[in-house]
Amino acid sequence: MTTTTAEDRAVGPLLRAWREQRRVSQLELALRADSSARHISFIETGRSRPSEEMVLRLAEHLDVPVRERNALLLAAGYAPHYSETPLAAPELDALRDGIERLIQGYEPYPALVLDAMYNVVAANRGILMLLDDIPESLLAPPLNAMRLTLHPEGMAPRIRNLRAWRGHLLEQMERQIALRRSEPLRALYEEVAAYPLAREDDEDDDGEELDAPAYFALPMRIEHEGRVLSFVSSISTFNTPMDVTVAELAIETFLPADPATVKYLQGFVS
Repeated sequence: MTTTTAEDRAVGPLLRAWREQRRVSQLELALRADSSARHISFIETGRSRPSEEMVLRLAEHLDVPVRERNALLLAAGYAPHYSETPLAAPELDALRDGIERLIQGYEPYPALVLDAMYNVVAANRGILMLLDDIPESLLAPPLNAMRLTLHPEGMAPRIRNLRAWRGHLLEQMERQIALRRSEPLRALYEEVAAYPLAREDDEDDDGEELDAPAYFALPMRIEHEGRVLSFVSSISTFNTPMDVTVAELAIETFLPADPATVKYLQGFVS
């Protein structure tokens, strides 16, 4: 066990931890932030208190998540710079409306919006189609995309290349944990990583190779009403967000990976 002291929570050690995690030297960070290695060293050791502007500048060059930038400011004795507006607040009406229009316009292909914990905050009919026969316990709020996908009573039994897709999702979570250093996200990772594989077979049970030329990225191959549909996913985030809630939203869209999936989805909706 490790003990966190008040000194560890000071802005200097916190900045040093982010710099070391990003594998950036004091000199390199100083050059990026138009400062000096000596000044960076003084900040990290507590010999110098950084200005509010310097905290934000260093955080930007270290690619610190917006939520953690507020934590750095508080540690330095400043007020948070970024608001955290509830998604249901009137101030975000335009954002919610735009998201809904975006994912509905993507139909019949699946699309959804996730928060930092992979909870689903919006989804279109293409996603709902894939949730047939999912137990109510997994559909109870907050609806979590990782649990839905990897739980042995969720979508996992219908994913034909579960081992490969599971590996992709766990690697994605590992990258987010390293970026955000979130204990709740780590707990979610440990939970879903411990789920048993819902399929006993290795990779596709129909013998198709996943790296075939027809696939331009790793697909999720999932059964639906006796058909095998293939999708590749793409994730989009907002540029230069000024709000914690907005910064942690991600829009994931699923593009059909073969003509048969396109034809099936268009026929299913019509």
